[in-house]
Parts: sequence; structure tokens; C-alpha cells
Amino acid sequence: MYSRNLIFVSIIFNIFFMKKSFLFLSFITIILLFAISCESTSLEDNTLESVKNEKEKDESEKCTKIQSGNILYPNGHYLAGESLSTDFDVFGYNYQAHIFKGLYANLYLGEAGFPPYQGNNDEYLVENPEVENNGYIMTNYWPYRNDEVNMTWNDAWQPNNDCDNDGYLDVVDYYNDVVGSGGWENYHSKGTYINTNGKLCYWEQHIKIVALPENATLVEDYWFDQDGNEIGKDFYGVWAIIQLVFNDPCGEITHIEEYLSPFRTGLGNR
Repeated sequence: MYSRNLIFVSIIFNIFFMKKSFLFLSFITIILLFAISCESTSLEDNTLESVKNEKEKDESEKCTKIQSGNILYPNGHYLAGESLSTDFDVFGYNYQAHIFKGLYANLYLGEAGFPPYQGNNDEYLVENPEVENNGYIMTNYWPYRNDEVNMTWNDAWQPNNDCDNDGYLDVVDYYNDVVGSGGWENYHSKGTYINTNGKLCYWEQHIKIVALPENATLVEDYWFDQDGNEIGKDFYGVWAIIQLVFNDPCGEITHIEEYLSPFRTGLGNR
């Protein structure tokens, strides 16, 4: 009986051991197949990513850069025909770095064909009498000509290259290319005024503007995303002001209302 039991145990052991070995080998095989599959998928992903990067690189290389010296100021600009540089121009624009730093009047004077304003009120109008005949400048820019502006933006707001090869910076179509683009602008300005008591008062404001996401809805001058979140105040139909901070210790500028988006105040699009 004992011998039979040993034989039986031996047989069971051998079967069990062989079964375990088979299971173990099967498990190893599955792991190897899975690893090979993952590696194959990883290689495919890397290949696709590499192709995508090469395509983007090729498209980027087709664009003319400011560094080339082959991008010019457009016709009608005061500097028309001159090459853009990677530094600040006489108006305060650094198109390469996406920065404007200068006087408020110079935001538009160059584009309108006039020389930069240097803070010399009377001299400037005497030397450039045609400026007074430009109603748009005199109404929207000249009253605030001495305000200091520091503005930054991203490539979706104003590109810094020429990809359509027309010799000028690419221009964003504000009514067709803005929504969903992720464009943004960060605008900071400051200035002074004399209040009713003859005191010199200082004011300062900071505004953040972003491009609307797709499927945004306008409700009483405020934009909401497709989930019902309030994005910000309407700005020319395709943008939203997500933050406006205003500081006026003298308190006599009352036409500017502060605003803070309850949903988001970060730049860029969702």
C-alpha cells in the first residue's frame, strides 16, 4: 500500500510539475508576445510621431523668418519697404519677441504712414499736420498719446513669420481664423491725469484677452462655453476679456469697470 501511495504521489507530482512547467512556459510566452506587441505599437507610435514632426518641420522650414531679413513692412506703413528686425523698431514693436513697448499713439501711427510720436505734442503736429486730418487717430489714439503701453501676444494673435511667401508677416483673419485658435494678448498700460482739484493722478490697468473656443455662446455681452461656463466679456465678437484690473487712487476715472472671469483667467485657449 505504501509503495502504491508513493507511486501515486510520484505520478501526481510529475503531472503537477509538468502542468506547472507548461503553465509557466505559457505565461512566459504570453509576456513575450505582449512585450513584442507593445514594442511594435511603440515603434509605430514613434514612427507616426517622427513623420508628424518631420512634416511640421518641413512646413516650418517653408516659412520665412524675420531673421532672414526678407520680411518687409507692408505698403502704407511709415517704414514700408524696410526689413523687419529681431529688435524693437522706432515705434516700440518687437515682432520677433511678440512685444510692444512704447507710447499709445505709436500703436497705430506707423501703420497709418506717420512717423513715431516722441512725446513732443506741438512739434509733432506742426511737422505732421496731416495727422489732424485723420479722424480715426485723433479720436481713438491722440487723446491718450502719452499713455505708456506694454503688450505681449502669442503667434496665434500675430504670427512672426511669412508662410504664404508674400514678403510680409502673415496676418490673422480676425473673423475667420480667430475662434478656436488659442490666440491671446496681455495688455498693460498706465498714465496720468489732472483731477478736479488740480492734483496729478496716476492710473494703471491690466487686461487679458483670449480667442473664443469653438461653440461659444454670447449672452448679454458675455461669452459662455459649450458647458455653460462664463468665459469673459465680449471683445469684437471673436475675443473675450477674461480679466481687467484697474487702479485709480484718485477715483475720478469711472468709465472703466473691473472684471474677473469666474471660470478662468489664464492666457491661451481651452
